[in-house]
Amino acid sequence: MILVTGATGTVGREVLGRIGPGPAVRAMARQPERVVAGRGTVEAVHGDYDDPGSLARAVRGVDTAFLVTSRVGRDDDERFLAAARSAGVRHVVKLSAAAVEDGGADDLITRWQRGNEEALRGSGMEWTLLRPRSFMSNALSWTGAVRAEGVVRGLYGTSPNACVDPGDIAEVAVRAFGEPGHTGRVHTLTGPEALSAVEQTAQLSVLLGRPLRFEEWDPEQARAVWGARYPEAVAEALLQSAERQRAGAKAGVGSTVADVVGRPARSFREWAGEHLTAFGPR
Repeated sequence: MILVTGATGTVGREVLGRIGPGPAVRAMARQPERVVAGRGTVEAVHGDYDDPGSLARAVRGVDTAFLVTSRVGRDDDERFLAAARSAGVRHVVKLSAAAVEDGGADDLITRWQRGNEEALRGSGMEWTLLRPRSFMSNALSWTGAVRAEGVVRGLYGTSPNACVDPGDIAEVAVRAFGEPGHTGRVHTLTGPEALSAVEQTAQLSVLLGRPLRFEEWDPEQARAVWGARYPEAVAEALLQSAERQRAGAKAGVGSTVADVVGRPARSFREWAGEHLTAFGPR
């Protein structure tokens, strides 16, 4: 049996949509009624990292697990891995982040992800690490301003990022579930090119057939916006990440997606073309 955690999240739901017929599949979410399965045989279960009983039930009978955690600074990975090990789970495919391998990254989020990876490596179970660059779907945070004002706002708009389609991350994860050669491997995942937010805005403008403009935040504006959404330490980590991006740390393009799935990584233009309704009129 395959267990997909974070089953209602950006990557988890893409994973569910790509698992083919054959293995039994269980989807874990805090709100299992929100699980949308790509196939009719998915068992949706409640799971909460703060509830050891729910984790024990979720991992019972599982052979392979896809692990997603998002509460920065928490020990959710350790809690899940303890339950998985006790239940006899064999293989864990972990969603991490590309910044982990950057020696210049020492922000809170990256240190937390490094600790999560170390916990998995030391768990005694087989492991595969997925280290994606930023998700193309982060552009969905622009939808309100694009619809209402025709504007995208952000920090360091000309800095490049080799962002990746979450669907490509999911495709690699599914290959790691069922194909040999992925255990003990680290897969760093990027898109096919490094784009800036200004360039993404221009591509969206062409696809939507209407003008869009990019408005640059200064660091204090970004700190205020992110500080209203996240804890202060997380907001500061995002600022540090943006500085590394401005310095070119996120511009590298790799071939892992193509190597694993046998086709080129999808472009931002392709991803945006499939999500245009989110940016159009309500």
